[in-house]
Amino acid sequence: MDYNNDPGEETKNEWENDPNNWIWGMFYYNPKDKRAYFPKRIKEFGWHANYANPTIIITTSLVIAVLLIIVKFSTFKQ
Repeated sequence: MDYNNDPGEETKNEWENDPNNWIWGMFYYNPKDKRAYFPKRIKEFGWHANYANPTIIITTSLVIAVLLIIVKFSTFKQ
């Protein structure tokens, strides 16, 4: 498969349905799939993230860092 071409819908569906591309059945990890996000099977339920994509790792790390900073510097004085 040529990585410069966008894979077809059939290939994308095969990747999504392959249990080897899912860690603990919840985290999608497929380095062949260049998409950062893709819709869930029922589109109204949101999106999945491909954790093999560096963009997702950076975004997830930043969100966790911001949440930790907020928790560290927030004060709950009564």
